Amino acid sequence: MEIQGYHMPDELYYEENHFWVKPEGDLLVMGMDDFAQKLAGEIVYVQLPEEGKVLKAGKKFAKLESGKWLGKVFAPVNAELTAVNEALETNPGLINEDCYNKGWMYKLKPQAMDDLKNLIHGPEAVEKWLLAEIEKYAGDAPK
Repeated sequence: MEIQGYHMPDELYYEENHFWVKPEGDLLVMGMDDFAQKLAGEIVYVQLPEEGKVLKAGKKFAKLESGKWLGKVFAPVNAELTAVNEALETNPGLINEDCYNKGWMYKLKPQAMDDLKNLIHGPEAVEKWLLAEIEKYAGDAPK
């Protein structure tokens, strides 16, 4: 789905800080959404925490940096960090090039898949949320 020039795939789940989650078997793949990567600009650093780290929904577990921004990565659900995208260590710009595929950031093993219901999902919900975010960040968003 395209919303005012931002690509937001329908099948994904989104958390309010602009990270997406995609179920893949019993794991969740996580990354930064198109809106956030465009707003942040060129990503220059991604913290890759140790695998096995226990994450609590809504709590910060990593950092990201662009040339103009320092951001926090929040856990979308209660989970264990099972994998990190090692390619981001040498090429964090993969997030800007392909945020939904090659630019994935983390793989998580959720305590309960049912926790996905707490995230933003479905065309109507995503559109309503993103339009409000576009309005909120109107002065910062790239044209």
